[in-house]
Amino acid sequence: VQLQASGGGLVEPGGSLRLSCEHSGFPLGSLAISWFRQKPGKEREGIACIVLTDGMTLHKDSVKDRFTLSRDDVKNVVYLQMNSLEPEDTGVYFCAADLSACAVTLAANQLGPFGSWGKGTLVTVSS
Repeated sequence: VQLQASGGGLVEPGGSLRLSCEHSGFPLGSLAISWFRQKPGKEREGIACIVLTDGMTLHKDSVKDRFTLSRDDVKNVVYLQMNSLEPEDTGVYFCAADLSACAVTLAANQLGPFGSWGKGTLVTVSS
């Protein structure tokens, strides 16, 4: 069971980044991949989630007009395209896998008992 997030970096306000989450070792089932972010000094927050079986996505209101989820089932990668980035988007971004429903994960800002975390990738939005 492995998750690997990548694609973070330094970007100017208004810019874009695409984060990738490579996942392996999970039975497909009703697996969902979620993105969480942890802003400096804040708790980790779930911001977006995609169900791998049907591609259904869910986004928090704070990002839904700017961030988009997609998946490549051949490469086992989930992407988080982040546009119109703001300094407030600065933080460490984590991807996670879980069998819980996306709505539950994002509302709780945490994983269920069968969830797994990947290592984070730092996103810094600054001029």
